[in-house]
Amino acid sequence: MYSVRRAAGTPFPGARGRIYRFCLMTTPDHDLPDPAALNEDEARREIARLRPEIDRHNRLYHAESAPEISDSAYDALFRRLLALEAAHPSLVAADSPTQRVGANPLDSLPNVEHAVPMLSLDSAHDIDAVRRFDERLRKAIGDEPIRYVLEPKLDGASVELVYVDGVLERAVTRGNGRIGEGVTENVRTIATVPLRLDDSEFAAPRFLSVRGEALMYLPDFESLNQRRIEAGDPAYQNPRNATSGALRQLDSRVTAQRPLTVLAFDVMAVEGVSFETDSEGLRALGAWGFRTPERIEVVDTIDGIAAYHGRFESDRDALNYEIDGIVVKLDPLGPRATLGSTAHHPRWAIAYKFEPRKEVTRIDRIFVSVGRTGVLTPVALLRPVEVGGVTVSRASLHNREELERKDVREGDLVRVQRAGDVIPQVVERVHEEGRERGARFVMPDACPSCGTGPVEKGPFTVCPNHFACRAQLRGRITHFAGRSALDIEGLGGETAALLVEQGLVRELADLFDLEEGDLVPLEGFAEVSARNLVRAVGERRRVELSRFLVGLGIPEVGFAVAGDLAAHFRAIDAIRTASPEDLEDVHGVGPKMSAAIRGFLDDERVAAALDNLLARGFDFILPEEPRDSGARWAGKTFVLTGTLEMSSRGALKKLLQESGARVTSAVSSRTDFLIAGANAGSKLARAQALGVEVLDETRFRERFAEELGIVEDA
Repeated sequence: MYSVRRAAGTPFPGARGRIYRFCLMTTPDHDLPDPAALNEDEARREIARLRPEIDRHNRLYHAESAPEISDSAYDALFRRLLALEAAHPSLVAADSPTQRVGANPLDSLPNVEHAVPMLSLDSAHDIDAVRRFDERLRKAIGDEPIRYVLEPKLDGASVELVYVDGVLERAVTRGNGRIGEGVTENVRTIATVPLRLDDSEFAAPRFLSVRGEALMYLPDFESLNQRRIEAGDPAYQNPRNATSGALRQLDSRVTAQRPLTVLAFDVMAVEGVSFETDSEGLRALGAWGFRTPERIEVVDTIDGIAAYHGRFESDRDALNYEIDGIVVKLDPLGPRATLGSTAHHPRWAIAYKFEPRKEVTRIDRIFVSVGRTGVLTPVALLRPVEVGGVTVSRASLHNREELERKDVREGDLVRVQRAGDVIPQVVERVHEEGRERGARFVMPDACPSCGTGPVEKGPFTVCPNHFACRAQLRGRITHFAGRSALDIEGLGGETAALLVEQGLVRELADLFDLEEGDLVPLEGFAEVSARNLVRAVGERRRVELSRFLVGLGIPEVGFAVAGDLAAHFRAIDAIRTASPEDLEDVHGVGPKMSAAIRGFLDDERVAAALDNLLARGFDFILPEEPRDSGARWAGKTFVLTGTLEMSSRGALKKLLQESGARVTSAVSSRTDFLIAGANAGSKLARAQALGVEVLDETRFRERFAEELGIVEDA
């Protein structure tokens, strides 16, 4: 386990003064007291000395790459602890180093809500986009100095680690950003994840939520694939897939055999400790025993960001782990609260991506794929080529206008890249002197799945037969049953395709008419699995309204917007009949989004499919009612704008909503109050033009402090 870095005859630097460890390491196992002969108090005292010592050496090796003892010395410590715990099982603790071996298999991974939403990052692909990001922050923050923390953008699988009183309580995959899969037992097996925080330098907080990235170093990944090939198993395509699969194993003993590492890079939430800057939080993570990303820097200029990006891009191929860019984060934490986040990403951070890797190959054929939302996408079938370590055999040509602009045809030689090092794309045609080209590809005049005439929406060609087109239906069933929607266990993509191909499901409503006898004859089903699926579908007749809305796949409506719609309208019929203006009263819904929602719901085919679905008898669970303060403004509509000093905009919005008020993003004639902070812009001008009452922070406190429960500082 340990690789010793010392000259022959050099004493281990940590040995001096550690009499117990020295005696243990230099005493043969058979000369040590028999663990079974020790009483519980004696065993407890010895275990209490051993555990922190082993934890310290784990940290020195895995987090700091500075081991002090040899493999055999470490093994002696570990064997002794195993023997003591085996003889006194009542003394085994969840944070013991011996608990990294894995536990018994689970039937399934539980869904767990994150302590704080795990948002994705907005991205930039050139320095001008980073410069615009910097300008936005400087304008919003004002005169306060700007500093950025820079770190590599790791290409692995995000995970949340939650500690209570210094002990690892749970680990959760990112999932949809709000809810992920509980993988605690699997993560316990990863040596770089401390089971108990080291509080020798910084006190362990009462509560700590850490975001990290699970990954495999490239040499470890290659060794794993070599072992799989020798065993006759298929090799993994890339480290990210191998990491994700290992994290989500039902048997944590399998995870324990995978060479996983977790690098911690963000304190998402903490109680009992406070930081002024992100860099302080990173230093604390290191002190608590986490491994953090290498080469973290703090800069205060765009030139500093560009130089850091350039160094990492130059070193990219020499690194022993995968990255696809750098992360630029605002260092001071105070302004972060002012800037806030969108439903998808924080406004105070951005990913500055690298140029994608590119290779040249030939297009054998072009065909059209129909996605879940009905978009007809031209796809190029390629002669297989390796791009950035992954074999690519097909690539998206995006849409009708992009295909015409690039003018790529069957038989052309093309340059291919993996966008974000993930999604294959055809970048351009490579000119071949004297080669005769094939005919231009023309988008079909009928949907290749259902034959419906497509419609053009901007650059996209779309099949409007949303719920009856077989290709769309397969995707819609999978989405409807997904974790962010109805979360129907056992109804994944393969089962959805099978149900559609066999004609058992012609629209979503048919899912609720399935019987065991329909499923048993199908490949992969037996009586038990058929019974379980029918039961799982039936149980989801009672579901949160927000999840149902997500499941419908309404354009522009994700998890956050669906929750806001459910909280605002509180009934599916109210949403179906809402005017565009009514929809725009919902926080986060603007004219473009309201038009997309109305266009979807007004489609006759969608309305008929939704009528049939609702006829199956749904019992919707509604969000909790906001408390009714009884004040004269309860139920009024507020809009927030500008930089607020007394509270973050998100916290104030929540406070208002809990008090019975509505908080929307757009000023309209139905807005009752505009709360205007510093640097208020167009919303203030519109409110004044419409005669909406405008309150600055002082007047807001004076009028509503008592009703909202705002307590002035003494």
